[in-house]
Amino acid sequence: MPRLPGFPVTIATSSLPPFADADRITVMDILRGVALFGILLMNIEAFSGPLDLSFTGIDPHWQGLDYAADALVYVLVQGKFFLLFSFLFGAGFAVMARRADEAGRAFTPIYLRRSVVLMLIGACHALLVWSGDILMVYGLLSFLLLGTRRWPVPVLPVAGVLVYAFAVGLTLLFALLVWAAAQGGTALDSAGSLRTAQDIIEAQRQAYGHGTWRQGTLQRLADVRHMVGGILITGPEIFGMFLLGAWFTRSGALSDPQRHATLYARLRWIAMPLGLLLMVISAVWNPYLAPGEFTVQTGLSYALAAVASLLMALGYLAWIVQARHALGWLAAPGRMALTHYLLQSLLCTWVFYAPGMGFFEQMPRVWQLPFASAVFAAQVVISHAWLARFRHGPMEWLWRALTYLRLPPMRRTVAAR
Repeated sequence: MPRLPGFPVTIATSSLPPFADADRITVMDILRGVALFGILLMNIEAFSGPLDLSFTGIDPHWQGLDYAADALVYVLVQGKFFLLFSFLFGAGFAVMARRADEAGRAFTPIYLRRSVVLMLIGACHALLVWSGDILMVYGLLSFLLLGTRRWPVPVLPVAGVLVYAFAVGLTLLFALLVWAAAQGGTALDSAGSLRTAQDIIEAQRQAYGHGTWRQGTLQRLADVRHMVGGILITGPEIFGMFLLGAWFTRSGALSDPQRHATLYARLRWIAMPLGLLLMVISAVWNPYLAPGEFTVQTGLSYALAAVASLLMALGYLAWIVQARHALGWLAAPGRMALTHYLLQSLLCTWVFYAPGMGFFEQMPRVWQLPFASAVFAAQVVISHAWLARFRHGPMEWLWRALTYLRLPPMRRTVAAR
């Protein structure tokens, strides 16, 4: 197997080999495929318009079918598949750690390289293509995940829920501080925050809808700086899902779901309906979370939506596992999830941003959903055609090469097909 020029032989030969087809947990690929579609349905609003106007609930400027489409995505999609993707990252970490133990090989150096490479890929994605990237955050939090490798299995789900609850608790604490300030007669500068948010939205509108690629890159850099503060909330949510995903792998719940039939039944018939109910209550009570505005009501509704999203994400997980035999065709795009995640950004920014086709803020909300569905359908077809000839997606191959410091085989042999 060829080595990358300049890499020491001793490092290359001590690396873990990439997953063989027979070693893959197929249900994880199916889950990634479903999550990939859900993430595109969520992100399409952020591709087609200002990033900071997205993920804010049901936008009141939409009317009729557009409003209904926005509500549908908010209740059923937004935040749920992002959490599922985070769950799968933690599950993949546990698989890598287990295989390292079984092979008796060093894991930490390889995993650290893997995390650094992911952060670099995410940084390129965020600064050069689309500032809504999540890979940098995954790469950063993955260093913390390494410290949980030897945790006892029963600790993982408890820790995951507690870490996730920390994010919910922070939101409730902010809401309490706003309430206390109002009771004490101290008015928070909400008008100033709203003006700042509107200035950012207008800057995004000008840079992405009318500017050059250079202007867009400068705006992406500004967007990344603005979003750093959001890690305080999203970070614990993501890391909590990492831990839950690790537990599902280490406990055998993903590889042998029949042994955990009771757990999956509870997720399908209790967690999913309860989460949906809480999400509907949150959406009806406070449908729109205006950028730059934080009140007691928005804080409480966000906390309620966060709990609902966790329950629904786990409910979706259980239903997908239940239907895994019918959804096998989604394993192919799931195996190329990194490639397709980046391709979604490249294609959609080309369609919507000014340096490309320039359809920024021109596609009705209701038409964004079939557009996203058509893009994903094309990705499914491409995945099956590609994997019939190659072992890995292009970005998966690059990620593995830089992680293991050697070039993994790309083309399939006749026997491998």
